[in-house]
Amino acid sequence: MAIKKQYLKSKPVCKVTFSIEAEAAKSVSVVGSFNEWNAKKAPLKKLKSGVFKGTIDLDKDSSYEFKYLIDGEYVNDTAADAYAWNDFANAENSVLNV
Repeated sequence: MAIKKQYLKSKPVCKVTFSIEAEAAKSVSVVGSFNEWNAKKAPLKKLKSGVFKGTIDLDKDSSYEFKYLIDGEYVNDTAADAYAWNDFANAENSVLNV
């Protein structure tokens, strides 16, 4: 799992690239507070290497909770900036600070 952040000089935006190794998976999305936890808004593309990857533009100076949705199962990112307890999900979510 990896998260790459690229800050733009021209806008208050950070291009965040999410990647996760899930060779056997059929579908992977990144869901979170930045896309209303909607898997259809951020599907990741499967590369030949078996890694799923995708980039999302996020507002700078913000914090977001997220998880990967791998074939219907929620998974946290081990490369997250932090973790936050979520009473609604009754589980921890990954946290991304940009």
